[in-house]
Amino acid sequence: MPPPDRRTFLASAAVSVTLWPSGSAATGKIDPALTARPEVAQKLAALKPNSAALLGTADVVGEFNDTAKKYDLHKTGPKGRDFTIKMCWAADRERAMFCGANHGVPHRLNDVWEFDLPSLTWAMLYAPDLPRGYMDLGKDTSDVVFKDGLLVTQRGGPAVIAHTWWGLTYDPTHKALLFMNTWVTDRKKAVKDLGGNPDDLDHGPPLWAFFPADKKWKAFKAEKPYPVAIFGGLLEYIPELGGSIWHANNWQMHGTWLHDFQKNTWKDLKANGGGKAFEKAAAEPEQIGYYDPKRKMLVVQRHHDTHHYDPVKNEWAKVLSGTQSDGQSPFGHDARSVFYHDPHSGHGLLVQFSTEKQEKANTLWAYNPDKLEWKKLTPEGDPMPTGGKRLAYVDPKANVLVVIDGVKVWAYRYS
Repeated sequence: MPPPDRRTFLASAAVSVTLWPSGSAATGKIDPALTARPEVAQKLAALKPNSAALLGTADVVGEFNDTAKKYDLHKTGPKGRDFTIKMCWAADRERAMFCGANHGVPHRLNDVWEFDLPSLTWAMLYAPDLPRGYMDLGKDTSDVVFKDGLLVTQRGGPAVIAHTWWGLTYDPTHKALLFMNTWVTDRKKAVKDLGGNPDDLDHGPPLWAFFPADKKWKAFKAEKPYPVAIFGGLLEYIPELGGSIWHANNWQMHGTWLHDFQKNTWKDLKANGGGKAFEKAAAEPEQIGYYDPKRKMLVVQRHHDTHHYDPVKNEWAKVLSGTQSDGQSPFGHDARSVFYHDPHSGHGLLVQFSTEKQEKANTLWAYNPDKLEWKKLTPEGDPMPTGGKRLAYVDPKANVLVVIDGVKVWAYRYS
């Protein structure tokens, strides 16, 4: 028996909760299994275009260890973490995934989470190992080992944990969350303190994968050639390329590289032929963006400029140049805004949480890639939460943008 159409599902909420467990598309194999809330389905079904609603307070579930409880994660969920606010939709799980560290306060943790909208639940998939310091492994390194050139925890997680910036993506082919885990940790000193030889350190890009089905981390150790793992780069899975691109355009690295998951190899795509042509057209760090599978292109906002990347032509283009005062372009920044594809409309939705001056902006924008046009939105209904630790993602199954303020959940339907 196939699952019902999404609108049928929402319109008959009471029946759908009984028939279809959340997140599993009727297979019941997603762990943890979660039960959809009828009141959430009813609120989603009632949403009209350009309207929003507070859906309620999320539950928080998981096997919480002492580290998680120390920071009240069992009560608050993960929350936004400074330059770590990107969430990635996992279509096979029908949930949005999240990981990454704060700048240092109140913690630096390697935990992994997913959010399930129908049940309104934060599920912790990987409980954090011991907390880490800003430039070191923290006060307690008893759970860290130096193995095969890498600093890992005894449970197999990354002992060095970074911001995600926009260096986080979901690979639907391998069902893995990919994370370019670049941080300032003094690895040589850490290895020496653990009794290891710093000369044995691996110097390749610190790409990690997390497999939600197995609840396990895996590190990639690549052979040269490979890209520079800068701060604030962009990692995005591109179906047409059969892998994920790692992109940067600043003094540290000018290039768009492709990673082959199966072979664990990197290839410099030499977009725009490289050189000045690439530097002029490609987005610089701090960018945010999404892949549009229909138009087969990457759409990126970097500060007030808008860029497109065509993976077939292997070309970047700066399609719009804006300013802070023009009132026609939002501020794209990986610590202050998020930008996701809305497959129902084909447009991009950008939530600007703050401005260049760290003032609260709390604005919502839509981008039409065909007209090369931005539009500031004024949603009807409940106002967006205004907390300082918010997260957001687009749920394509429910056709809503979701903003999460701790455990307070708000949804907006664009079209």
